[in-house]
Amino acid sequence: MSATSQDEQPAVRQDEPPVVRQSLKGTFDDYVVRLRGGDVGALPAIAGLIVLVLVFTFLSGSAFTNAFNFANLILQGSAIAVFAMGLVFVLLLGEIDLSAGYTGGVTAGVLGILMTNHGWPWVPALIVALLCGTVIGLSIGLLVAKLGIPSFVVTLSYFLALQGVLLIETGAGGTIAYRNDAILAIMNKNMPVWLGWVFAIVVVVAYAGLSLRRQLSRARAGLPTPPLVVWALKSGTMAVLLFGATAYLSKERSRNVFLASLKGVPIVVPIVGALLVILTFLLTRTAWGRHVYAVGGNAEAARRAGISVSWVKISCFMMCSTLATVGGVLLASRTNSVNPQTGGAETLLYAVGAAVIGGTSLFGGKGRPLDGLLGAAVIAVIINGMTLQGQSQGRVYIITGAVLLLAASVDAISRRRASASGRV
Repeated sequence: MSATSQDEQPAVRQDEPPVVRQSLKGTFDDYVVRLRGGDVGALPAIAGLIVLVLVFTFLSGSAFTNAFNFANLILQGSAIAVFAMGLVFVLLLGEIDLSAGYTGGVTAGVLGILMTNHGWPWVPALIVALLCGTVIGLSIGLLVAKLGIPSFVVTLSYFLALQGVLLIETGAGGTIAYRNDAILAIMNKNMPVWLGWVFAIVVVVAYAGLSLRRQLSRARAGLPTPPLVVWALKSGTMAVLLFGATAYLSKERSRNVFLASLKGVPIVVPIVGALLVILTFLLTRTAWGRHVYAVGGNAEAARRAGISVSWVKISCFMMCSTLATVGGVLLASRTNSVNPQTGGAETLLYAVGAAVIGGTSLFGGKGRPLDGLLGAAVIAVIINGMTLQGQSQGRVYIITGAVLLLAASVDAISRRRASASGRV
């Protein structure tokens, strides 16, 4: 009798799940099903951004598409993007922070006072300013989470109070000058061309590597896995967009090259990019991030599951105010000073609008830091394009408000369809 009879064949290991590989058509069909079920994600923001770029390119031509204006768009949207990424955290809870703009202005004022009036180095001065923002967020969070005061009322009170603090900070002169070269360089200088290319290559390689690792992990876990061609398409698209933008920004864009050369990726780009990566990691790869989504989806269910709802709320307000400090510093860096309008005027409205336009739900439970970045890009394109067309500020406000209302309508409709399909 053979030693390798059928009865003696090794059994298939049961602890290794089978790899479920989807076809390209199956992946596309699943995406369509999610769209019909209300899970539109960032698609409306991306589609709107593409349409706006095409419209303003047609209307303004090279005045809109030249490298100088492209860099200006980045600078216009950077501070709003940071404010919006912070607001995503409180919007995820179904809350709001109306004081974020003036929090940024007050803490940027603290930075300016310490550097200019007291001669502090920029690093410890910035740390103190960030801590001030964190303390403001902590106090807001305690009032909302522990006393149960609606966030709208608490942050409206802080909006008024912080506006007064900013007026006191700026004093009779009306401004707090920024004279530190390192802080001013953030929004006024560019990286060397070679460093911009190194940054672009590192980002593309990291994105492709992490995406492939995630896909292989899903395959090993026996989860439905898109074909590798999807990974290749996403990575290729990222490479084309990033390398194209870097090449465009590497061109000479100075109006008078004999006075000064102006080329390279703005220094603010890697700063905003690093914030995006860190915040995305916190929300998607940590227990705290999962708790934030849980509380935003159903606070009572999260409480019964053992999650500290109060701490999650407090920490999200702290995160929002800390990021508002960064946004305030970016605003002050661009204008070289802090004034009574730093963080005021339309800053908060644009920041909230950016988060919602990017895809963050006003009802809580749905949103990503990337939403703030995409929404800020949409708003920056609207403002920049309409300004080039010679439109009044009033019309800019009207169009921006209409886009925000459209985004909120898409959010409400998507949520209704998701509820009808049993996704929420």
